[in-house]
Amino acid sequence: MQLTFKLPEIDRDATRAAVESELEKYQMYLLMDPEEYEPKITSSFKLVPSAPSNQFHSSTEEAAIKRLDMENKRKDYLLKIQRAVNRLAYQERSLIVKRYLSDDEVYDYEVYNELGFSERKYYRLKARAFYKLAFILRIEVYLEAGEVS
Repeated sequence: MQLTFKLPEIDRDATRAAVESELEKYQMYLLMDPEEYEPKITSSFKLVPSAPSNQFHSSTEEAAIKRLDMENKRKDYLLKIQRAVNRLAYQERSLIVKRYLSDDEVYDYEVYNELGFSERKYYRLKARAFYKLAFILRIEVYLEAGEVS
């Protein structure tokens, strides 16, 4: 008696969308400066006296704590994406960096022309890079039993 083991199928579109979403989030985190966590300049008055407690946090302290938490989360995420991209092969890595991780917004045709790839080779490398990134980041999406891709 022979046991057969069938690996679940990957939902290509959903996996690609998940990777693109992560790369867009990377772009946004690069641009992010948490100004909304700045301390308040003007004091606020309350009609109801505050209840006595042993905890005291001024708006400045709360802003500093939120800012540090947000900055740590942002740095960890940026580092996670950078490490994942660095694990890719050279051509895949250069494609992802030029297309998704650069400051300028560029289009696919600009990248494959700059890298000297044919359109077909570019899209093959891009698909392979997306699959690898999905597995590295553990964001691959599988088809449910009975679904057909």
